Amino acid sequence: MRLLVTRPREDAESFAAILRGRGHEPLIAPLMELQFLADAVISLDGVQAVLASSANGIRGFAARSPERNLPVYVVGPQTAEAARQSGFANVISADGDAAALVAKVADSTDPPAGKLLHAAGAETAGRIKQALEARGYRVETAILYEAVPVDALPANASDALRTNGVDGVLLFSPRTARIFADLLAKEGLTDNCQKLQAFCISAATASALAPLCFARLAVAGAPDQAAMLDLLP
Repeated sequence: MRLLVTRPREDAESFAAILRGRGHEPLIAPLMELQFLADAVISLDGVQAVLASSANGIRGFAARSPERNLPVYVVGPQTAEAARQSGFANVISADGDAAALVAKVADSTDPPAGKLLHAAGAETAGRIKQALEARGYRVETAILYEAVPVDALPANASDALRTNGVDGVLLFSPRTARIFADLLAKEGLTDNCQKLQAFCISAATASALAPLCFARLAVAGAPDQAAMLDLLP
């Protein structure tokens, strides 16, 4: 299959390599550009563990702090791999979504043992903090990057959609799905979706595509990369 990969470029390139290995033809078309914040401040005083809900949170933390000995709780396998590649030895994966990460932390740590530091992006800063504070934790959030939507579809994606030269699109978040829908409308390409398959990481991601109509709309059985791959023939 010829597939649009809409993740930010670094994640898209590694995922595209997996797709090629499975016989697919990926078109890398990032719908958001990552901007790591040079003035971000990380304070680890009294912190018992670091939390990361994305690989980019790990990358942002690794760029701003030399600390690698604290336990790192991460949302899933890809974030865990990014943490290990960055030099963290004690990496604990929730193998799920943000709710699974909160549950894993609550099962494995105690609030009196110290604060938690969430290495986050601007769009994901609040939910995990609120959920853990409701369980008695003190959580500090370090906003380390921002994902900025692109102003227009990448040229390769626009050309492929306009000529019906692509079979499917892979969407990894509700925000990405909304951006995709908005950009299609902006470029007059909404009708082209009727011949396109959409592969979504969650039901919320699929819902964010409304009112677009697709030849097939598929939702992964789990919110992770492996489940997304399972959707593909």
